[in-house]
Amino acid sequence: MAVDESRRTLLSYWWVLPVAGTAGAFAYMANYARRVTLDKRAPGAPAFVRGQRVRVAALTELSPPLSEREFVYEGRPCLLLELPEAGPGSLSVPGAGGARHFAAYSRVCTHQGCSVNLIRDPELLALSYNYRTDRPMLGCPCHYSVFDPQAGGASVFGRALFALPRVELARQGGAIYALGIEPAPGLQG
Repeated sequence: MAVDESRRTLLSYWWVLPVAGTAGAFAYMANYARRVTLDKRAPGAPAFVRGQRVRVAALTELSPPLSEREFVYEGRPCLLLELPEAGPGSLSVPGAGGARHFAAYSRVCTHQGCSVNLIRDPELLALSYNYRTDRPMLGCPCHYSVFDPQAGGASVFGRALFALPRVELARQGGAIYALGIEPAPGLQG
C-alpha cells in the first residue's frame, strides 16, 4: 500500500494551527492590556465652548465632602461634584472653613456614550470595575471605564481613551453656574 507523501507532509505540520492561534490570542490580550492601561489621552488645558449661562446649584444645597448634583447643559447630562482639593478646570470658592472646590463633567462616557455614575465605595470599584483606589471615581457601567474627577475627568482605566468633557463653572453670589463645555471626542468602537 502506497502512502500519499503530500498528505503525510501536511499532517506533520498540524501543530502550526494551534500554536499560531495561541500566539495570536496572547498578542491580542497584550495589545488590549496596553490599550486599556497605557493609551489614555490626558486632559489638556480646558478648551470650553461658551454656551448659555445655566444655574446649577446654590452653595447651601451642596454639603461637603464630595456632594454631587446632576444637571443638563447644552442638551448633555452633566454632574457637578465637590472635590477635596482643586483640580484641572475646577472652580475654587473661598469660604469661612477654607476654600471649596467644584468640578463638573459630562456624564456621557467617551467610549460609547453610556452614562457614567459616581462610585463612592472603593470596594465596589475594585470588584465591579477591576480598579483599586482609595477615593471615589466616575464609572461607566456599560464597559467598566473609570474616570478620575480629581484629575480633570481623565480616563484612568478601561476602554475609554479620552477624558470626560469638563464644564466651565463660575460663582455668582451664592450659586454656581455653568458657562460652557468642552467638545466631546468622537466615540470609539
